[in-house]
Amino acid sequence: MRVDCPFCAIVAGRQPASVIAQNEQALAFLDLRQAVPGHVLVVPRVHVETLYDLDEVSAAAVMQLGVRVARALRVAFDPEGLNLWQSNGAAGGQEVPHLHLHVQPRRMADGLLRVYPHGAPTPTSRDELERLAERVRPLLWA
Repeated sequence: MRVDCPFCAIVAGRQPASVIAQNEQALAFLDLRQAVPGHVLVVPRVHVETLYDLDEVSAAAVMQLGVRVARALRVAFDPEGLNLWQSNGAAGGQEVPHLHLHVQPRRMADGLLRVYPHGAPTPTSRDELERLAERVRPLLWA
C-alpha cells in the first residue's frame, strides 16, 4: 500500500467509495467520475502501477471480479454493449498510478471512447502479422 495512492486509500478504508463487490485480491467500486451510469473500477488490493507489474493470482482475481461486475451491470442497466478498459502509462491514458480495470456499460452514441476515431485501419498483410508474432512469441514464457 502507498500512502499517496487514492486507490490504496480506498482499499484500506481511509477514503470513501461505493464498493459493490470484492474478493481476497480485488475490490470493485463505482468510479467517482461516472462517464456512463454504472461505470465501475476494479483494482487489485496490492499496489501495482501497471499491468506489467501484476502477479498472475491478482490478475486472475481482478478479471474474475470484472466478469462478475459485467454480468451484474448487464442485469442492472440492460446496456447495448460493454467495455473493459485498462490503461498503462501516460501514452495509454492512465491517470491514477494504480492498476485499474474500467467496466463500463455502453449505449450507442453515448459519446465515449471511439476505438478508431478516424475509421478502422486497413488490414495488415499476413507476412507483416507473422513478423510481429515472431517478435512476441519467444518472450511469452521467458
